[in-house]
Amino acid sequence: MNQLELPHDFPHKPPKGYFYKVHEHKRNVHAIFLHTNRKFDYNSGKPTATIWGFYDSKKKCYYAPINATKQGDQVDIDNTRSWTSMPLKLTPLEAAFL
Repeated sequence: MNQLELPHDFPHKPPKGYFYKVHEHKRNVHAIFLHTNRKFDYNSGKPTATIWGFYDSKKKCYYAPINATKQGDQVDIDNTRSWTSMPLKLTPLEAAFL
């Protein structure tokens, strides 16, 4: 997989101790992964990664992941966080405090 650069409009900075990597997922769709070099016992100390989301370079839009290989619904980049593009499911009371 070729590593690509983050989209120019990507607003997030990686959390402390983490970094982003972008890989081609499909012809116009790129997968954005959040990586860390921290060592964990469950995987014998190998580097770990989680899917942040997907970016369609032709349509210039972001998608939440269903899993690391399937893109889900389109999301507004302003409603995403540095950890994930998955939308928060908040009650009206919780949303009032954000």
